[in-house]
This record gives sequence, C-alpha cells and structure tokens, in this order.
Amino acid sequence: QVQLVESGGGLVQAGGSLRLSCVASGRTFSDYGMAWFRQAPGKEREFVAGISRSGFTTYADSVKGRFAISRDNAKNTVYLQMNSLKPKDTAVYSCAAEGVLYTIARRYDYWGQGTQLTVSS
Repeated sequence: QVQLVESGGGLVQAGGSLRLSCVASGRTFSDYGMAWFRQAPGKEREFVAGISRSGFTTYADSVKGRFAISRDNAKNTVYLQMNSLKPKDTAVYSCAAEGVLYTIARRYDYWGQGTQLTVSS
C-alpha cells in the first residue's frame, strides 16, 4: 500500500504561482511513477503531469510551459510547480502513484485525497 497526502492548494489570482506537494509513505517511493491529475466541477478527471521513476516527465498540452513536475526521492515527495495560472486551472488536484507512469487515471491504484486550487480572474 502507498499513502499519498497532497498539500499546497489555495486561492491565487490569475497570473500567479503556486506549488503543490504530495508526500508518499508505505512503500519505496523511488519504485513508483508519479502523476498529477485534476478534476473541475462537472468535468472528468484529467491528466496534468507525470514523472517516471527515472525522472522522465510528460505534460498535458494545456499546462506545457507553465507547470513543472519534479520529485525528491529522499523526501518521498513529488511537486507540481504551477506558474502563469489561469481561471481554467481551477480544480481539485490529486497525485497518483503506480509502478509505471501512465497518463490514464484508471491505471493508477494509489491516490491522494486531493487539494483544491482556485484561480480568480
């Protein structure tokens, strides 16, 4: 079992920045690919960014150039640095863990509880 706890969400103005964190426990963190997903009200959960065990990163087109995912294996933590935020980025952001990096939510067995990001215009 892997337990994931996100933090760092909040209210930010458009154009601002925020960093989300996700701390993992229970298993060897470096064995897992990690991803961030988000879900806005009335919409399906969508992939935002992912980082593999080796550090390979991939992003949704909607956040490329604005968001950056990173991991610190010594701290069992994955981060999502979000810059140039837009109101359409408003959503609940959740981290997920799996042995292989996927961009599809149903492939992930382990999820955090989510953290709310609200971007005001």
